[in-house]
Amino acid sequence: MSYERMNQSDKLLAIKLIHTIIWAFFVFVIFYILYSGITNRVNTFTWIGIGLIIGEGFVLLVFKMFCPLTLLARKYSDSQKENFDIFLPNWLAKHNKIIFTTVFIVGLILVVTRVFQNK
Repeated sequence: MSYERMNQSDKLLAIKLIHTIIWAFFVFVIFYILYSGITNRVNTFTWIGIGLIIGEGFVLLVFKMFCPLTLLARKYSDSQKENFDIFLPNWLAKHNKIIFTTVFIVGLILVVTRVFQNK
């Protein structure tokens, strides 16, 4: 079935699934950066991860702090819940940016500290 032929409910479900998978990927990357800083195992993947997270931040800035998938999902739902567009508990969807930005910043500080300590 093509995307054009799907009903609104199925389109929202597809967006929620894709959004959740992308979210899980970025959470993995953020925790990998934190792990790299804690264990002093800073490598190419750490720097790629930092670049990906910074890139994600730029995308959010361009879209006025909304994920583009949230804006797309809005076409198929009038729900006011924070998690209407992703398979997360409502409280986590609501506080997602502050929680994971904090974890990323802690990880980034640890990574940068480790790099300067090892020089």
